[in-house]
Amino acid sequence: MKPAGRPRVVIAGLGDSGLLTAIRLARVADVVGISTNPGLVSGQELGVRLARPVEWARDYLVPFDRYRALDGVRTVQGRLTGADLTARAVYAERPDGTEIIEPYDALVISTGVSNGFWRRPTLQSRAEVAAEIAATHDRLAAARTIAVIGGGAAAVSAAANLAAQWPATRVDLYYPGDRPLREHHPRTWEHLRRRLIRLGVALHPGHRAVVPVGFTGDAITGAAVQWSTGQQAVRVDAVLWAIGRTRPNTDWVPPQLLDDEGFVKVTPELRVPGFRGVFAIGDVAATDPLRSSARNRADAILAHNILAEPAGRPLRSYSPQRRRWGSVIGIQSDGVEVFAPNGRPFRIPRRAVDRMLMPVIVRRGIYRGMRPNNPLG
Repeated sequence: MKPAGRPRVVIAGLGDSGLLTAIRLARVADVVGISTNPGLVSGQELGVRLARPVEWARDYLVPFDRYRALDGVRTVQGRLTGADLTARAVYAERPDGTEIIEPYDALVISTGVSNGFWRRPTLQSRAEVAAEIAATHDRLAAARTIAVIGGGAAAVSAAANLAAQWPATRVDLYYPGDRPLREHHPRTWEHLRRRLIRLGVALHPGHRAVVPVGFTGDAITGAAVQWSTGQQAVRVDAVLWAIGRTRPNTDWVPPQLLDDEGFVKVTPELRVPGFRGVFAIGDVAATDPLRSSARNRADAILAHNILAEPAGRPLRSYSPQRRRWGSVIGIQSDGVEVFAPNGRPFRIPRRAVDRMLMPVIVRRGIYRGMRPNNPLG
């Protein structure tokens, strides 16, 4: 039975944003989280995931029972299939095919987006996720030549980390414009361009790939890459497609909640307009052109508003950044570089990363305590 005075909050999607929202609400609400996985499978730090999967898994492939702050949260593994906004209930299907019905006082839509093989709303066990990550790593480890195609952070991260991990492998980065990272300040690219060159990555501006018919970038390929911009075809051992074809995971969401591109419409308070008690956060929420709430800790604003709305208290607004910021290539042997919105980097030395940033600020501060992990196990 739901404790008196505690709202029942259903969080649809326990990726990075949904997880943080659940942690914020765990002590003050009856929280149910629905996820296609039995733990966090983060879409962050693609390059580290590909090049150093065991290191990546420590912080980005995490069973939910590792998070002490989730001890009061009921997590359910299932594929979301629909929502009844009148009855205020969400529907999902368990891995064995049985139906789940979860009533709510407040609903948080945080199902994210699909983008390549590393971000998909597929029902998987932890063992299946680990096997898939290992197979991708092994495929790239066996390649002597790798082409990374794309102009976003995922492509730049992949190129940098693969080149750092396997110096004898030729890594080429192809992108359509004059520079990648168009959503970052130009200084960010100038700094990372120098690093990529030091790592031996060959840079190829002005290359727009011809995407094979029906291909969504969800696999590493080995066929020749053709270019619509007139260059000669390229053949390498492995082609990594990071072409930014994001698709919102909203097939289960009633269409009246969506914009023309399938993302969830929200007000600055992260509320879905016209539907009291329905909110959205993360890459699935149409907060701004960059859909940046996933990267700017909007979970604190959302948690406040979920509790404030029924009590008639003032709500807080989310103010998006005009440019992307933060780490691009992840933790490296010399530490991690964090780029401010103005493109200027701040480097945290590796010693401080290992002794302060990850154990104290991230695991203890942001996630409010974590139990030991068994990476990829």
